[in-house]
Amino acid sequence: MDKSTFVLNRPYMKFTQYLLTFCLSLIIVWTANGQSTSSTENAFAFKLSEPISLDGILDEEIWKNQEGWNGNFRQYFPSDTSTSQINTRVKVAFDDNNLYLAAVMENNGPRKYVSTSLRRDFRGEQNDAIVFVFDTFNDKTNAFSFGVNPYGVQREGLIANGGNRSEDFSLAWDNKWYSQAKIFENHWQVEIVIPLSTLRFNEGAQNWNVNFYRIDSHYGERSTWSPIPRNFPVISTAFLRKLIFEEPLRKSTANISLIPYVAGRTNTNFLENTSESLTPAIGGDAKIGIGPALNLDLTFNPDFSQVEVDQQVTNLDRFEIFFPERRQFFLENADLFESFGQPRSRPFFSRRIGVDIDSATGQNVQSKIIYGARLSGKLNENWRIGVMNMQTATDESAGIAGKNFSVFAVQKKVFARSNVGLIYVNRESLALDEFQQLFDPQAYNRLLGVDYNLNSANGKFTGKVFYHRTFETEDVAKPYSFNAYMLFTDIHWNWTISVQDVGKSFNPAVGFVPRVDFKRFNPDLSYLFYPKSKLINRHGPKIEFEGYWNETLGTTDRDINLGYIVRFNSFAQLEIAQKNRFIYLFSDFDPTRTGGETLKAGTEYQFRNVTVDYRSNPRNMFNLQLLGEFGQYFTGNIQRITTQTGIRLGYLANISMNFNYARIRMPKPQNDADLVLVGPRIDLTFTKNLFWTTFIQYNNQIDNLNINTRLQWRYAPVSDFFLVYTDNYFPGDFMPKQRSLVFKLNYWLNL
Repeated sequence: MDKSTFVLNRPYMKFTQYLLTFCLSLIIVWTANGQSTSSTENAFAFKLSEPISLDGILDEEIWKNQEGWNGNFRQYFPSDTSTSQINTRVKVAFDDNNLYLAAVMENNGPRKYVSTSLRRDFRGEQNDAIVFVFDTFNDKTNAFSFGVNPYGVQREGLIANGGNRSEDFSLAWDNKWYSQAKIFENHWQVEIVIPLSTLRFNEGAQNWNVNFYRIDSHYGERSTWSPIPRNFPVISTAFLRKLIFEEPLRKSTANISLIPYVAGRTNTNFLENTSESLTPAIGGDAKIGIGPALNLDLTFNPDFSQVEVDQQVTNLDRFEIFFPERRQFFLENADLFESFGQPRSRPFFSRRIGVDIDSATGQNVQSKIIYGARLSGKLNENWRIGVMNMQTATDESAGIAGKNFSVFAVQKKVFARSNVGLIYVNRESLALDEFQQLFDPQAYNRLLGVDYNLNSANGKFTGKVFYHRTFETEDVAKPYSFNAYMLFTDIHWNWTISVQDVGKSFNPAVGFVPRVDFKRFNPDLSYLFYPKSKLINRHGPKIEFEGYWNETLGTTDRDINLGYIVRFNSFAQLEIAQKNRFIYLFSDFDPTRTGGETLKAGTEYQFRNVTVDYRSNPRNMFNLQLLGEFGQYFTGNIQRITTQTGIRLGYLANISMNFNYARIRMPKPQNDADLVLVGPRIDLTFTKNLFWTTFIQYNNQIDNLNINTRLQWRYAPVSDFFLVYTDNYFPGDFMPKQRSLVFKLNYWLNL
């Protein structure tokens, strides 16, 4: 790129400096001045003198007493200006060992309920449910969530970072608690027992923050006990009220859990003509409470073979694709480690530990972890700490040295709901024979970073500023990553502004950074109308700008997108956007990623396309998600359809089909391509304890047909038997690539 192009980008750089000053000023002003929402009503937890029989029948004296019930739920959706159409009431009690909950969900007559599955951890909008949110440290930032539907199906999750985004809520966390639900003619009700050892809280605490919300499929209504404006997520912690205990809480149990497992595996690699007969393995985890608020997680020879396979995607991007963590050991307090940075610059990504790429299939597979230890939780209401150490094994056949991973993270609460965090990540490689020490002194990678996370008290402003730096054997130029981000939301307006600068030598080996050596400027603005309509709930326009450049090449990417979104009262959603894109290739790139002739580095392209994104009512027996993209693509054009269709047969079976077709037509000498990705899935839930899932994925971009079928029997609370069969083929002639059969039995034992 010539010098004149670079000169044109100097105003961008100067503007970035002014913008950064503006963002930092806003963060300081709004952190200091954000006003908290006032609470006019509290909930009370009553001390029990006699145990409760968990049967879903609310015949104990504590429940029959009409005092202390929390009702008057307000609508959250479709409107937030009225009381709920149907009554809901919740009551809380406790003793020295457990938290007890009772809830009564009334109806205006007999009706059927929606439960998409009997499998634990149901999703929200599709199901009838009652959900309880507990912020046990009163920081209005992190919380526990427990939910039950009318058929007694449970879900539990963790809320982080104020619950401002969907990714701040994780259902992957599991723990022991108990519930029973009963359906009656005009209402359903639930009784819950949560061991206090399941939760983390300060010893002697006499109040928590709390909210309760109900999802009702008949009216398409969501309602909350503590009112939440409908422009915020229903899991937002900014609007929690107080739960006051009759006397301070104590933890009398040892709070130690052992989770041993035994497993066996057979494996055949047809490409390398190798096979592995039944190979037994033993290992396990331990969870040890250190006081009431810290948890020590230990794992020895962990096995993650039962973890569900990743859903493949057609990759037309120039960079690595992010797949989320699914392994249970890494999930509790995961936000303490994973929330540093942002999606394009994560200093720590736990999937870098114990996951490798299978050269035969191109898919992520497990590599051996010898042990792991992690201490995480709260020191007090203002300080959180996380320390982790993991060791992987040496694979001599592949010439790979074992690696040791250490992570230290600490967060300090500041102002109402904000925090300052520090993270340190260190990866060391075991030394080979020529070194007279444990670790290779030439093979380390370290990162040190600091983050400031803004959550204003009223929830309208969120933001982040961070600076991270990596350290390796050689001194290099610009091994840093910087970002300043601000989001504002109210009932109508929503705007964000972000400035990012990632140096050319920034290299977090245990993180996720798909590209380096760029500066990025990304503002967007949207407005929502709320019509008085029985069909449409909200609608409005959105404009987005995203620009990348660096000092050597000038502008490398620029997106200007105009869109319009419509949200229906049925929970269906439609978004149409017109996208205008500029790309400068700083390296050779095959636009079909099929091994064809590449477009050469140093060339630039402008193209436009239109996208249509539709999601139908998730409560219907048949539902559809459709994303269409049509228009120009580099020197050619693209028509791309991505769909996910599903049929729900009561709560016993969910049959879905993922289909992705991309038709790319390029002038010679580049390849044309018809990329097909098909993924049928059958999910059978015979009972609340017996599940069978079969997932098939055909992907002609990587020339692979994958079959994964998994039987799960939950024979005791959080204790499972798994039988998993996986097969990979060449799609053309069905010649096998790799095949495995795994069984795993684990048991959760509380001491």
